[in-house]
Amino acid sequence: MVSLIPDQTWKGHGLRTDLAEALNAMQTKVFRFPGGCWVEGDSFKQMNNWKKTIGNIDTRTSSWNFWGYNATQGLGYHEYLQLAEDLGAEPLFCINAGMSHRDFVPMDQMGQWVQDAFDAIEYSNGSENSVWGSIRAKNGHPKPFNMKYIEIGNENGGDLYAERWKLIANAIRTKYPDITLIANSWGPYPKDPMPDLVDEHYYDNPEWFILNADKYNNYDRKAPKIFIGEYAVTSKTGKGNLRGAIGEAAWMTGLERNSDVVTISAYAPLFCNVNHIAWPINLINFDSQGWYGLPGYYVQQLFAQNQGTISLPVKVQAVPLLAFYDKGGLGFGTSNNSAEFKDLKVLAPDGRILFQSDFTKNIDDWQKTAGEWAVKDGVLRQSATTTNTSVFFGDKSWTDYTVTFKGRKISGENGIQIYFRNQNKEDQMRWEIGCNRNTGFTLDNGFSKQIIPGSIEADRWYDIKVEVKGGTIKGYLDGKLIQEISTPNLKTNSISVSAANDELSGDIILKIVNAAPGTVKTEINLSGAEKLSGKGKSIVLTSASPLDENSMEQPTKVSPKTENVKFSGTTITRSFPGNSLTILRFETLH
Repeated sequence: MVSLIPDQTWKGHGLRTDLAEALNAMQTKVFRFPGGCWVEGDSFKQMNNWKKTIGNIDTRTSSWNFWGYNATQGLGYHEYLQLAEDLGAEPLFCINAGMSHRDFVPMDQMGQWVQDAFDAIEYSNGSENSVWGSIRAKNGHPKPFNMKYIEIGNENGGDLYAERWKLIANAIRTKYPDITLIANSWGPYPKDPMPDLVDEHYYDNPEWFILNADKYNNYDRKAPKIFIGEYAVTSKTGKGNLRGAIGEAAWMTGLERNSDVVTISAYAPLFCNVNHIAWPINLINFDSQGWYGLPGYYVQQLFAQNQGTISLPVKVQAVPLLAFYDKGGLGFGTSNNSAEFKDLKVLAPDGRILFQSDFTKNIDDWQKTAGEWAVKDGVLRQSATTTNTSVFFGDKSWTDYTVTFKGRKISGENGIQIYFRNQNKEDQMRWEIGCNRNTGFTLDNGFSKQIIPGSIEADRWYDIKVEVKGGTIKGYLDGKLIQEISTPNLKTNSISVSAANDELSGDIILKIVNAAPGTVKTEINLSGAEKLSGKGKSIVLTSASPLDENSMEQPTKVSPKTENVKFSGTTITRSFPGNSLTILRFETLH
């Protein structure tokens, strides 16, 4: 075993100093690990087994993971706990719930999974005299790490997850009642027992995040609190541009305004080697010599550095920003399964045929992203059992239409996907029939997403129809309306704001996101604030173009600029550049 780790590492704990300091600069409060689909693995052979990631690094078992590379496990369970401690963050460990992407553990064999969770907690929190606590001490950390958060599963759902959640959650609560337990929400979250937090994940384009900045305004305050365990703008943002950062910033103002509900949030993914990019957008990008952060890196940093302690009420009047999803073509897709399609027809509202295919000809002019698509005997077949296969067709100028076809699942985990109002392969507006391992139906109109229980049979042809009209989408199966989702007002404010008082400094902190393309001039009324000094600070993140990106050659092309401001009275008139995040800190006399 050969290691090229230098003698000098961050705090002497084996991590590259510049990368660890880049993370530390974000003032992380909670650190979720190991992260993503590595928790469950595409199969159990690929799941992250924490017991194989501790001890001497030359004896650790490497693992091929979901993103197509072999992890040596040099960064293992102990190092994650150590990193959280070095960051001053709470460690949040995500454990396998007895489910992989392809399989699940029978309930009568779940005892070892429960014990594995017990052992992980004991390794972190047990005394030096306990079995796993003594191993932690041997590995260089005699004192407990005092982990408080355990998440059971990653992106799991359905009845299989609910019964495994119940078993593991009840066991942990009995033995470790002080541990905060987090449940997945892939479909309805399990309610027996009720989780302390529910983990929700969001990946989409900038406009989706802007339009959903008010998502939690009307959330049931009696329901479990929310942990946004993964979120990022991952499409329509180039390699990670300013517009993507503005989408994330607008969304984050909504999280702050609803911090009584959303108690924790975590951006993902965090790090990426630029020589192996397996996920489209990653916050911190590095090579062997240096690193750069996306514009969104500075959004995360600015929000953390200017958080405040008490959320303040805030009202906004600004120019409406029109929604983006009003037209586009169509597509088919599958995920970890094969399927067939035939008798395709697309009709305009007046009955005109916009598109029709009996699949007697090849689809060479269709745009394919992944999968094995072939036409034979009047049927379009996708035969590869892999993730995220899709093919797109039609006219991007189409607005309202009805698409009908016959669909059949052949084999595999999931069912059939139909994309609509699609402008390019990155768009995510779709109806998924038999998703989440064939336990549900998901209808996503680009503004909101509806998930209901349900399944489809293999080797059975279904008559499928999707009606697209304005903000209303309807999905039919064999003539029966299965799902309907409406967004009657697809408009949102160009300005998103959150406000807070910082009891430590006495400052009043405003975060203002202008998602409009041009400058917006507005008035800020601080009549409720007391003892304003007339002095303050402005920090602005923007650039000449919303498409501007950072890179190894220009790592800070899009980065914040700070200036001091003076004002008098409690009313301030200020112009906010298009596509900008502005932090205003107003000093008070104290």
